[in-house]
Amino acid sequence: MQNKLKYIVLVILTFNISMLTAQEREKDTIDTDVVNVVKPYTPTISDAFKIKEVAKLNDSTNATKKPIKYNIFSIPVASTFTPAKGKAANVDKEKPVKLYDNYASLGVGTYTTILGEVYLNHALSRTERVGGYFSHHSSAGDIDGVNFDNNFSETGLNVHYSQKLSDYSWKVDGGFHLQTFNWYGVPDQSIETFDVDHSFYTAHFGGNINFEDAIINKGSVLYRRFGDNQDSGENRFVLKSGFDVPVSDEVINAEVTIDYLGGSFDRNYFVQDELNYSNITFGLAPSYQMKQDDLTVNLGVNLVYLNDTEASDGKFFIYPNITASYRLVNELLIAYGSIEGGLIQNSYHEFAQENPFVSPTLFIIPTDQAYNVSLGIKGKLSNSMSYNISGHYLADNNRALFKANPDAGIDRENYQFGNSFGIAYDDVTTFSVAGELNVDVNRNFKLGMKAQYFAYDTENQAEPWNLPDIEASLFLDYQIDKHWFAGANLFYVGERKDEFITGIGTLGLPLAETITLDSYFDVNAHVGYKINDQLSAFAKANNIANQDYNRWLNYPVQGIQFLAGATYQFDF
Repeated sequence: MQNKLKYIVLVILTFNISMLTAQEREKDTIDTDVVNVVKPYTPTISDAFKIKEVAKLNDSTNATKKPIKYNIFSIPVASTFTPAKGKAANVDKEKPVKLYDNYASLGVGTYTTILGEVYLNHALSRTERVGGYFSHHSSAGDIDGVNFDNNFSETGLNVHYSQKLSDYSWKVDGGFHLQTFNWYGVPDQSIETFDVDHSFYTAHFGGNINFEDAIINKGSVLYRRFGDNQDSGENRFVLKSGFDVPVSDEVINAEVTIDYLGGSFDRNYFVQDELNYSNITFGLAPSYQMKQDDLTVNLGVNLVYLNDTEASDGKFFIYPNITASYRLVNELLIAYGSIEGGLIQNSYHEFAQENPFVSPTLFIIPTDQAYNVSLGIKGKLSNSMSYNISGHYLADNNRALFKANPDAGIDRENYQFGNSFGIAYDDVTTFSVAGELNVDVNRNFKLGMKAQYFAYDTENQAEPWNLPDIEASLFLDYQIDKHWFAGANLFYVGERKDEFITGIGTLGLPLAETITLDSYFDVNAHVGYKINDQLSAFAKANNIANQDYNRWLNYPVQGIQFLAGATYQFDF
């Protein structure tokens, strides 16, 4: 009804407006014409309008919905089900490796080789430990082309006792070492054989102590007696102490050293006169460390006073002791360098350990290493690979060089047939370049490589006797699985030069011949099987390439060697 009323009102209004307009047109004096415009209606969006009214339904069927109720027809059932308690999932763990404090190892091989080791370490209490080490290595020799005895034997025993307390810890140790060798490097192996054996013995006693939060932070002492079966003897006593000196807000570290060496030989090489030597050195080496961001610098000096008690002569030395490192790229690239020096105390013991074929007629003096300059870079190529590249320049005054002794002629001792070595001293400068690469992929695989090239310049000697121009090494360790393990190592030594003099004691002039010793490499490998946590078996092969090389002039080595044995670990 409301809509109808709207339409009626709208028609009435339209009719009234038309009447008013027509009345006004009748009063207009302008003639009118009729113009009919025919155009189709084109609606636009603006013509549309929205009806705002909401229709209301009065239909009686629009009633309120009746609520619907749902019921479950359930019947109670007896049940014995009991829910289990929740448990966290178990993670499989590897059985921890049992570590033992002691082990014993025994192996036998070709050339009647015997290798044995026993290591003992026992805790007496929470702060005290006692232990020892015994080793033996011997071989019958049997080197091809050698008519003289060439067997060797080395046996050593060492014991120690240590105690660790809250403020300090200390340790004492002592031992005995016996070595037997032969001067089998006689140039003419066709002559009638004779006894060429000789032996060394070493007895030592020493100890060290370390303090916590004290001005004197460490100290050590060593006494060693070394001799041979040729009536030679040597005593060495070394005392060292390190302490910190506070200066304002800084700390200066210092080390004090007292080193005594004295010994004698029954005779000289050519004459029967006794040969004695004795000297004592006093050293003081203060240093100061500076750190700033990635730069670390140690500034120090090494002051040494040498008193040659045999010659009643003294001399004072000053050496630089400076090191520095700078992290260019975190752990990836570190530059470092140093300028150091020192007085090297040469001894009969050290010469014999490096070359067991020296004669008991050596002239012993210290080496003055004026400076040792090094520059290098090191770092990590990845988490498992590291490198080190360096260059070195050394200036040694009175550097000790091993040189073959001449054939003494008549009335000779068993080491005077040109089959032993003496010491020649000379001022030697050395330039070297070294490179090192280490790969540690995981705990099961390790690989290391190292090589170094040397260039020498001598002052008086014609050549740097028995110093190689190249040294290189490679080692490999691989844990194949929980039972099998293997490893290998390779050593390469470049050419060396030595001089052999003949004709001494004859009517003619002695003849000196410079001999070049060929470079050599030695390849060794081992493999083992872990039977259980305590027992494992192993096999080794040395000089796999069967190289017939000379380590020293006229001293060939054994060919390929095999050895097998077992190792047992245990606890008391």
